[in-house]
Amino acid sequence: MLQSEILIVEDDRDLAEIAIDYMEEKGLGCIRAESGEEAFEALYQHPIRLIILDINLPGMNGFQFIEKLRNETELPVIFISARTSDTDKVKGLMLGGDDYLSKPYSLAELYSRVLALLRRTYGYSVLKPLCFSDIIIDQKRKSVTKAGSPLEMTSKMYELLAYLAAHPGEILTKERLFTEIWGYGSESTPSVLSVHIRWLREKIERDPSHPEHILTVYGKGYRFEE
Repeated sequence: MLQSEILIVEDDRDLAEIAIDYMEEKGLGCIRAESGEEAFEALYQHPIRLIILDINLPGMNGFQFIEKLRNETELPVIFISARTSDTDKVKGLMLGGDDYLSKPYSLAELYSRVLALLRRTYGYSVLKPLCFSDIIIDQKRKSVTKAGSPLEMTSKMYELLAYLAAHPGEILTKERLFTEIWGYGSESTPSVLSVHIRWLREKIERDPSHPEHILTVYGKGYRFEE
């Protein structure tokens, strides 16, 4: 899997930092936003995989945030809140939340829910090595080897390859790949995806002009074959 970018939207700095430290010890990359407005800025700047969202935020609250978010993306969202009423839980889930955790919560439970939601959404285990042919993608070290020799590649090349390899046999549209790897609202243009696909083929394919792993699905996108 990719080194996950977890966006924690929480105005309580101490609580957020504790959660971030715990997640990063487990190998998940995290960033923090103190408000809904800051969270949307983060979505423009980082390839976010999952959002942990507090309801009680300054300005735009969590319910308002997810209503706006769902007009743009289906990124998985876990609500966290001191509110414990069934009404708030139902509202959060009806607005598009994927899970709801009441404060106070244990860090172990939050982490387990993050992992479960990542698996449901992306279909692979966190930091599990991805292997095909003579290629090994070490997700913990974010490195790739071919026949035991390291392959040099940029961070975006790595992320794209890891994402493709995590979805074998699935047709992935160009729009989805671009959004997942370069991030929602990226200033890059979609043409950068084609360039990175070509670079990856040159790295991993026996014959880049006749690829066996990264296949083009004309009019749709790409499909990865192990």
